[in-house]
Amino acid sequence: MQWRYDDMETFVRVMQAGGITGAARRLNVTKSVVSKRIRDLEVALSVQLFQRTPGQLQPTEAGEAFYERIAPLLSEIHETAEGMASHSDVSLRGRLRIATPMSFGIAYLGPVIAAFARQHPDLEIAVDYDDRPMALSHGGYDVAIRIGYLQDSSLRMRTLGECARVLCCSPDYAERRGLPGRAAELTEHDAIDYALVHAKRFWQFEDEHGAPVSVAMRSRIVANNGEAIRDMAIAGLGIASLPIFLAADALKRGQLMAIPLELTQRPYVISALYPNTNRVPAKVRTFIDHLVGIFSPSMPWER
Repeated sequence: MQWRYDDMETFVRVMQAGGITGAARRLNVTKSVVSKRIRDLEVALSVQLFQRTPGQLQPTEAGEAFYERIAPLLSEIHETAEGMASHSDVSLRGRLRIATPMSFGIAYLGPVIAAFARQHPDLEIAVDYDDRPMALSHGGYDVAIRIGYLQDSSLRMRTLGECARVLCCSPDYAERRGLPGRAAELTEHDAIDYALVHAKRFWQFEDEHGAPVSVAMRSRIVANNGEAIRDMAIAGLGIASLPIFLAADALKRGQLMAIPLELTQRPYVISALYPNTNRVPAKVRTFIDHLVGIFSPSMPWER
C-alpha cells in the first residue's frame, strides 16, 4: 500500500489539533474519514503513529518524530503553491488561521478581519479567541496576535503598536481602603490578577532609570480573562493592572480611577507573529500588511 498526500496532511492536522475531532473540523471532513486516513498511513509506513485508548489519542515516539520531519515539508509545499498563486491574477485562496487574545480580539479585531474577508472573498478564515498563548506550529495557526513580550525567537514578528498599562481601582475601593502612595504600599492591598494557582504574585515596575522593581502582591481574586478582572475591579474588590484598551471606557465613566505611583509599568507590545519560513505565504503577508495599515500610526483607543 502506498502512502497518500491526503493521509499525511491529515496526520499533521491531527497532531496540530490535538485529536481527531479538531482535525476533522479543520479539514471539513467526517471523523471517520480522518480515522481511516490515519490507519491507512500507518499501514503504508508500517509504523504505529498513535497510541489509542478510549477517548484519547496519544502520538507514539515514532509519531512525534515523523511529525517533526513531515510538518515543515508540507508547509513548504503549501507555501510554494500559494507563492505561485500570488504571482497570478487569482485572488487569495486557502484557509487563514488566526489566534488572538479574547478581549482584544473581540473588541478590535472583528471589524478588521471582516474588512479583510470582504477584500478576499475566496479566502477561508478561521479565528480562535483565547487568552492563553497559542503555539503556532502545533496549533496549525498562520498568524497569532500577542500582547506582551516576545519569548519565542523562532517566530517572526511585526509590531502593531504599544498598549499602556494602568493601575486602577474603583472609587468605592479607594474610599474604603485608601490609595497607595508608593509601590511598596501595594502589598497592603487586595490584588485582582491573572493567575491559575499561585496565591502570591509579583507585579513588575520600572524606576525613573528603567531599572526593574518587583512588588509582591496578595492576589485575593485571580482570573484568566481581562474583562472579568476589569469588572471585578469596578465592583470594588481590589486593585488591578490593566491594559489601557480594557480600562479606558471605565476610566472615562468614573467606574475606575487611575492610581499614580513613583514607579511605572512598561507598556505591552502588540505584535503579529508568524512562522519563520523562507517564503511567507501571500495570505499571511497580505493579512499582516492589512493589520499594520489599520493600527498604524496610532491604536484605536488613542484616536
